[in-house]
Amino acid sequence: MLAELFLDASRACRVHSPLTHTLLVSAADDLTRGGVTARVMAGAQCDRHGTVPGLRFAGALHRLVLEGRAPALARHYPTVGGEPDLGRLWDDALPVLEEHADELRFLVTSTVVQTNEPGRSAPLFGGLQTATHLAAAEAGRRATFPVRLLEVGASGGLNLRPHRIAYVVDGVAAGDPGSPFELDPKWTGRPPVDVRHPLRLVRRAGCDLDPVDVTTEDGRLHLSSFVWADQLHRFRRLQAAIDLARLDPVPVQRATGPEWLADQLAQPERDVLTVVWHSVVWQYASPADRAMGRAILADAAARATPQAPLALLVYEPRRTHRTDPYEFQLLLKLWPAGVSLRLGSGAGHGIPFTWDTAPWT
Repeated sequence: MLAELFLDASRACRVHSPLTHTLLVSAADDLTRGGVTARVMAGAQCDRHGTVPGLRFAGALHRLVLEGRAPALARHYPTVGGEPDLGRLWDDALPVLEEHADELRFLVTSTVVQTNEPGRSAPLFGGLQTATHLAAAEAGRRATFPVRLLEVGASGGLNLRPHRIAYVVDGVAAGDPGSPFELDPKWTGRPPVDVRHPLRLVRRAGCDLDPVDVTTEDGRLHLSSFVWADQLHRFRRLQAAIDLARLDPVPVQRATGPEWLADQLAQPERDVLTVVWHSVVWQYASPADRAMGRAILADAAARATPQAPLALLVYEPRRTHRTDPYEFQLLLKLWPAGVSLRLGSGAGHGIPFTWDTAPWT
């Protein structure tokens, strides 16, 4: 039932975004009673859990606020200078839903959730450093490999420039100290290698079913709308990442993951470490695409050599037996070295992160 999916999404943000939690709980109740939310969500009644219709609903409302077209609701949204009054939030949302029901329905049904969270570049950076050192050791090289980074489900491509970010760890900057985008990764522990070593990315490419052009205002608004509006630190981080992306553009190709990956991995590249990367996209992929992607990667892994190595580096939620049913884990496989590691775990947005290297089983 759609109302249950809204409540599922509300539970995920209860601690970190009281505004989104309150909005979704109220919307779920309105759905059950057949209120205006049911009109806004018409056509989404059969959506599966992984498409998170509740967050698409919240994102559509946030976009109207960011565009300055819902002033009464905007007073609750810190991203435009507001201060949430949770007791009045739904009362102020209802007139907006009534006035813009058709437009909101179009936004909800025509978009997918794309957080494209740049905070995930922090664990990616440490994971890439680890992969380059391990691949060099396997090949008997003194210098680490340059990297060809391939991102599946890249959205706006904000995580395709991890080497262009300044990571400030205990007052020391790694990555690019001169970057306009400074990031505190909030690490507990450290990667198993020295991250101060220069990371060389010689080629970068990404694909997405619905790529976002962050050089446009529409693209900026689209990604910004999916940030929970009372998480100003994430909103500001996203704006900094977009500014960096505009200075260092990397086009994202419209394509399915398996089709694109097969083309990218058709031939191994000597003296380059090829890294396939994805973060929080697995839930959106169909079972058929997942199976095809695994087969394509396995075929490429079989052709990898010590001088043309291949790595898979992912940051995805995995089921656990702990109180929280999911844990976001950074996982690394490296071929032909046979490395399979769980490098650590962290928040869904990549920050904070705890490094704790163990076998990936």
